Amino acid sequence: MTDNTKVQFLKKTKIIATISNDNCEPDFLESLYWAGMNGVRLNTAHQTPEEALVVIKKIRAVSDRIAILIDTKGPEIRTTESDGDVLVKTGDTLIVKGAKDEKMSSECICVSYNDITNDVSVGNMLLIDDGEVELEVIVNKGDHLICEVKNDGVIKGRKSVNIPSVKINLPSLSPKDKEFIRFAAKQDVDFIAHSFVRSKEDVLAVQKILDEENSPIGIIAKIENSEGIDNFDQILDHCYGIMVARGDLAIEVPAEQIPLLQKGLVQKCIERRKPVIIATQMLQSMIDSPRPTRAEVSDVANACFDGTDAIMLSGETATGKYPLEAVQMMAKIAWEIGQGHETFIDAPYETSQIVTSYLAKAAIKASLRLQTKAIVADSISGRTIRSMAAYRGKSPIFAQCYSRRVVRQLALSYGIVPHFIEEDFTSHEFLKITLSRLLKEGRFGDDDLITVLAGHFGPESGASFIEISSARNMLKRR
Repeated sequence: MTDNTKVQFLKKTKIIATISNDNCEPDFLESLYWAGMNGVRLNTAHQTPEEALVVIKKIRAVSDRIAILIDTKGPEIRTTESDGDVLVKTGDTLIVKGAKDEKMSSECICVSYNDITNDVSVGNMLLIDDGEVELEVIVNKGDHLICEVKNDGVIKGRKSVNIPSVKINLPSLSPKDKEFIRFAAKQDVDFIAHSFVRSKEDVLAVQKILDEENSPIGIIAKIENSEGIDNFDQILDHCYGIMVARGDLAIEVPAEQIPLLQKGLVQKCIERRKPVIIATQMLQSMIDSPRPTRAEVSDVANACFDGTDAIMLSGETATGKYPLEAVQMMAKIAWEIGQGHETFIDAPYETSQIVTSYLAKAAIKASLRLQTKAIVADSISGRTIRSMAAYRGKSPIFAQCYSRRVVRQLALSYGIVPHFIEEDFTSHEFLKITLSRLLKEGRFGDDDLITVLAGHFGPESGASFIEISSARNMLKRR
């Protein structure tokens, strides 16, 4: 097995790369895939459905194992278009008004939310472009705000506007979001990453459209505001997984609270068997530099130490000068942490499938104590496999899946190496074919101990036994 193959398939923490339609040629995507990319994110804020379709087709031409995420805009506020940048100095006063169809000027900053004056009060802060410029509301005139500039800076068009601790009365889905969700369903992508989720209602709004389209797409709820933190538990009840999007979150919540919040959210997701992604500015300096800062390396490593399922690159791969190097660096960090750090998480059993949950935990604990080289299991939905992954064992989990969609979905789950197999196997045939293939690929040797979690009563009935022996012995019996 080559070093590239090990990093791609055996690293425990997975990698998502944001890809733009400006740089999506198959050769480029293939280089990222073999460097360690497991999933691709498409940012609909900067794409049309037609542009996204071009990227999707090229991704699928490279591999049918790459997960595809469509990222919605969600209920966000941005500055409007501008004919030029607006330079501001500390102490200046500016008019801010909701006028999504008007352009900004040097005297008036227009934003995309028409009713902004209804929601903000004197003393509230407006943070523009991830906090690069800070404005304080000093007068609310009813149809516009008068704000004082708190720091020198530049206000540009189409930049984010955050209003910490203020509940904004925006609909969960814009018309463009709805169009993209239906597009995603028709293109059979794997995940919708919905931005600025505030409550379970935002998730259910996406699910309603997916149900209308009869689509099994998983919803990833992006947590990036204080409302999302406050309602996290009920959001978790209704989504497939979570993305901790730290850029906007660090504007809405004091930055010093982010590390502990991140750890707490990751832990909750692991206990609930929900995949969790850490995102935003992980290797930001590599947009312009071939090497990351030491602080960025530590940030990526800490996400891996926490047991997060996946880590995400944004501008580093979408518009950066060193996209391949960024993926390679992230993969090396994930590989090193995965090999050198052993974390068993004593997650609670799932009461809804207690037998499978009990056997999954027993399989992980046995593998740790006996130092087995691999765990092999099959799955229809991926649920049993994710149950094992929740315990964050050391051995890779070779998941044999009867659905190509499940293969792609599990590509973003911790420590899992998913592979598609045909559904008409008995448990004995599945093991014989799987073990023979893995031996041929060099994933382990004939005399290495292997843990098998399987069932005698068909995949629909879940796991019913654990078997531990050498690969040679297991193949002898079959």
